[in-house]
Amino acid sequence: MPPFDMVFVLFATFPILIWLMDGAASEPSTGIFSKLWDGFKPGFFFGFGYFFAGLWWIGSAFLVEAEDFLWALPIAIIAVPFALALFWGCATAIARIFWSGDAGRLFILAASFTLFEYLRGFIATGLPWNPISGAAFFTPIMMQSASVTGIYGMTAFAVFVFSTAGVIVPGIDHQTKTRKLAFTLSAIFVISHLGYGAWRLQEATTEFVPDVALRLVQPNIDQRYKFDKEKEAENFKTYMDLSAAEGDDDKQGLAGTTHLIWPESAFPYLLTQRRDTLAAIGSMLPEGTSLITGAARAEAATSASEGFVFNSVYIIDHKGEIASAADKTHLVPFGEYIPFQKLVGSLGIEQLANQDGGFEAGSSRKLLSTGIGPKMLPLICYEIIFSGALWNEQERPGWIVNLTNDAWFGNTPGPYQHLRQSVLRGVEEGLPVVRVANSGISGVYDAYGRAIKELPLGEAGIIDSQLPVALKPTVFKAWNGTLHWVIIALFFCFGLFSLRRYNS
Repeated sequence: MPPFDMVFVLFATFPILIWLMDGAASEPSTGIFSKLWDGFKPGFFFGFGYFFAGLWWIGSAFLVEAEDFLWALPIAIIAVPFALALFWGCATAIARIFWSGDAGRLFILAASFTLFEYLRGFIATGLPWNPISGAAFFTPIMMQSASVTGIYGMTAFAVFVFSTAGVIVPGIDHQTKTRKLAFTLSAIFVISHLGYGAWRLQEATTEFVPDVALRLVQPNIDQRYKFDKEKEAENFKTYMDLSAAEGDDDKQGLAGTTHLIWPESAFPYLLTQRRDTLAAIGSMLPEGTSLITGAARAEAATSASEGFVFNSVYIIDHKGEIASAADKTHLVPFGEYIPFQKLVGSLGIEQLANQDGGFEAGSSRKLLSTGIGPKMLPLICYEIIFSGALWNEQERPGWIVNLTNDAWFGNTPGPYQHLRQSVLRGVEEGLPVVRVANSGISGVYDAYGRAIKELPLGEAGIIDSQLPVALKPTVFKAWNGTLHWVIIALFFCFGLFSLRRYNS
């Protein structure tokens, strides 16, 4: 996974999983539950190693306010991989029921993995972080298949290819024909994956929306001081100075800019209670320029500790008035809200977000518009990692705006992994992605996943860019992100057919 993209590791580890499953299948069992348990164990420990190695960086968030949250660090870096590994354990447990000694077991394992990777995306609010298929999408040429299969559909092909070498163990699979079939299909999958990407990008030029000029602001404010009242004025000045700075090609300030974009949680207070801040923003913005920014939004509240508070996106016009807003609908458990708040709160456990009582989730997503250019779909932080769950209404957005604050995780793999998943959402949907992060990585990406402009992690700066145009709805979009069900069914059928032949 990013930033390393050492995909070759999976070509070694998945065959080992196949051999462990072969061993589990050879164990004497007294019934269905014994079979399931024998199959569950290798998948669970395989998954725990994968998720622990890929998600250890979440512990960085507990170091920001170590005096309050350090105690939870070891729990988090163990509990999250443990919970996610349960899905992979279930995948191998189901596969164990239909296991055979020929190449058909690759189809069964691939189908089962795809099913449980999908379930991992929504059960208990879902955490589809680092999908195994993400390893197949690490360059733009390899991302194009996502426009057809999506990340879940690609899981079946990826697991099959990564596992193929597992059929070559002498004494386990004596059927040379099925071995040849497995390697032939694996080669076909890889060639088709790369070939489709090359074909799709061959004449894919990036066109831009006329009369739209973006300025992205990456302030790189240290998370320890982001909500510090003593740093409040200094942090706001950082935003204002960067917004008005000289840009590319000697561009003077915000002249000609139509959309100024700040990251998630840009303010440590309720913006509606600070007319001075809104007035300062209005005086900075030229007529025709709007600010898109992350901010807390209160409903029926007189302070941040009363009523309902939402993690939101605001559009502020040149008069310093809030023109429209959209709320985050998919909150981070223990980060933005506490499940079973009263019970857990009685144990002294608090969420990481600097908001008493946590945030409320918005009731539905909405498109926003500044009146210039196409409507946008605002997605806050990790809302963008949920494949097929972005927007299903009739009106299609022209671009995705992802505001985030990955400063919690410092210079770790986390921000790189988040970026990759953000870009893949755009490829799946055929939409450009504009991503603005507090500490990076911020950038503008076309609907093919190619970076137009980008700011590296850990640097303060601005990006001036045009807005890439959206493509026509992709195959993935036409199926409403459900094509993976067809792929799961086909792989299971191939596996069961092979099992029938093996047992006959």
